[in-house]
Amino acid sequence: MVINAVDEMENPDKNIPKAIYTAVVLVALIYFVIVMGSVLAIPVEDLIKNKEYALASGAAEIMGDLGQNLVIVGAILATSSAISGTMFGSSRQMTRIADDGYLPQVLTKRRMHIPTTAILSMAGTATLLILVGGLHLILEFGSITFLLVSLLMAIANFKIRKQTNSSTLFTLMAIGGLSVGSTLILRYEYQTKPEQMMFIIILYLLLAIGAWGYARLASKL
Repeated sequence: MVINAVDEMENPDKNIPKAIYTAVVLVALIYFVIVMGSVLAIPVEDLIKNKEYALASGAAEIMGDLGQNLVIVGAILATSSAISGTMFGSSRQMTRIADDGYLPQVLTKRRMHIPTTAILSMAGTATLLILVGGLHLILEFGSITFLLVSLLMAIANFKIRKQTNSSTLFTLMAIGGLSVGSTLILRYEYQTKPEQMMFIIILYLLLAIGAWGYARLASKL
């Protein structure tokens, strides 16, 4: 996400790598601690049985209502953080696409270096998707989109790796990992929710056609 704030960052050549590596290490440590704590404190059978509610259920058995409420509050904060992070990154990408002429120029407007119009537009689009298909749909759509967009970015970076001074090995590793992740999530969607996958594909086609059509129309005006 932090890469999308390159235009709003002081000394990005130095600070972006620091932010990326720091975030990766911190997130990995947090996930590791949570997973280890869950496995050590909650029986495996309960983890499998309760699925996404396993932490709340396990905390309730160990600490009572206080533990369960703490997990619920943590889940709310995590969800809010995910929404905020998605809005942060997606709005900057929307602004960049508008700069390239594939979306209306009004989305490029910034206030104090912040693309407020793009943020409001992204929030409205997300709300519409939730109303049409539900929260689960937008979560799946977001996950698939992040993987595919990151894969395309990795491929593009590989092509210009000399200009970006990127490591060929790390770039190929990124392409390989993202390719596997994209394939697995698409396979999962196809096997478990084919109708939802079809909806997402149609949505991609509509967005692509709309962007292409707007660019053609804008070039003639």
